Amino acid sequence: MGEDDPDRFQSVKVSVLGRYMLADRREFPCQVIEMSPGDALVVAPISGSAGERIVIYLDHVGRIEGVIRDVVDGGFRLNLIASARKRDKMAAQLTWLTNKDILDLAEDRRHERVVPDIRHSSILLEDGRRYNCKITDISLSGAAVELDVRPALGTPVTLGRMRARVVRHFHDGIAVEFASVQEMLTVVQQNLRMN
Repeated sequence: MGEDDPDRFQSVKVSVLGRYMLADRREFPCQVIEMSPGDALVVAPISGSAGERIVIYLDHVGRIEGVIRDVVDGGFRLNLIASARKRDKMAAQLTWLTNKDILDLAEDRRHERVVPDIRHSSILLEDGRRYNCKITDISLSGAAVELDVRPALGTPVTLGRMRARVVRHFHDGIAVEFASVQEMLTVVQQNLRMN
């Protein structure tokens, strides 16, 4: 695909772990470090060869198929084979993945979610609108919040005094991820000193 190809998608930097299977059915772990709905840059121990069809199972994305476009140092670039519907879904997943910021992708699995003692809070949007909300559960990396509005995925918000970003929509609210775990720990420590 040339730069002037209308099918070319905007690639984004990501960090997604997975496993891939070469045409000869050998499987290896891999990491996708750049991706668009049309192609992916894969860090891999065994590169395969240009034109080879492979299958990758990626965390948060699922099963994708593609053809190795070219072999690069430490891996390969893959042209993805996907229907328009699958590409649209992938575009939404990539938006979510790129908004995960500093957080490691497994962060929300690693930190135990708890129901907070104080559940009522507020969400402030960048334009100054504030909405009352109810925190369903919270962890070091994010929170699930019952809310009447659905800010777009990726929207920066402030939950209470925590800077966060919208990462999922639920039928009765949203999930946010905090700008950084370090910031969360600092706020927790400050709050421990207050009455």
